[in-house]
Amino acid sequence: MRLVLSALAICAPFALHDAIGQTSGQETYPNRPVRLVVPFPAGGPTDVLARVLGQNMSEKWGQSVVIENRPGAGSAVAATAVARSKPDGYTLLMAMDTTLVMNPIAMKSINYKVDDFAPISLAASNTSILVVPANGPKTIEELIAKGRADPGKLNYGAGIITTRLGAFLFSKLAGLQAVSVPYNGSAEVVRALLDGSIDYAVDGIAPHLPHIRDGKLRALAKLDSKPIESLPDLKSLDQIAKMPALAETATWVGVVAPAGAPQHVIDTVREAVVQATNNADIRRKLAPLGITVTNSTPDEFAALIKSEGIRWDPVVRESGFAN
Repeated sequence: MRLVLSALAICAPFALHDAIGQTSGQETYPNRPVRLVVPFPAGGPTDVLARVLGQNMSEKWGQSVVIENRPGAGSAVAATAVARSKPDGYTLLMAMDTTLVMNPIAMKSINYKVDDFAPISLAASNTSILVVPANGPKTIEELIAKGRADPGKLNYGAGIITTRLGAFLFSKLAGLQAVSVPYNGSAEVVRALLDGSIDYAVDGIAPHLPHIRDGKLRALAKLDSKPIESLPDLKSLDQIAKMPALAETATWVGVVAPAGAPQHVIDTVREAVVQATNNADIRRKLAPLGITVTNSTPDEFAALIKSEGIRWDPVVRESGFAN
């Protein structure tokens, strides 16, 4: 009996080591800092959301989640870098509709494909607003009248192709011959509005809200029907100007990993996103910024990417923004 027990005692550590070795990947992820790459400068809606999610993930995992801002080429710079990263879950991307839908349609020169990513979970939809400088038109009707009176004189800005397309559709439906001015993110759009370089813009609420509150900018309309806590009286473009094509045009953002990421990594990250987006405090914190947090399964996220591609493909081609 002593020999048997001794043999078991000797073998047990090896058996335990083997068991740990077989499951260590699942049990230890993440065991070092995780990079969450944001494809825009700091301060925009996607960056705000990423920092809230990152803090929640860090607290849940007991590991640092480092927010890395990599703006450029309408999110293509960051997307390319993440697509080429090792698919081990330590590099994740805050991917927008711009990244996964618009760019693959509009940009022939991008160095990534949708299939280069593993969808994990949708994270939020962001209400877009049409905003003008404080000395600009006071209503949508005034903006339209001004543009029609001087064809080709108005210009509009946008930081991503999604909001650029929203502004394009508004201009088309309003009968305006306005000029599109692309910018590298919301921060540049805000500066252009403040210094009068552009007449109007379609963009997310967060970067513009402080300037709306202090009277330097004015929101004229929103592009979906969801109520906005910080701008409760703001009406939709469809309500004001009968533009059903712009009735529900919120941008969205989700978390993806490089294709080939292990299932346990996807499950772990999704669990953290779901926990964060179901948190009432986080919902209350982001609601005034027009950010509605949500979540999804990877399959639901993949289906959204596909359906949005079908929706926006003809608009991108009509706009002439493809290159």
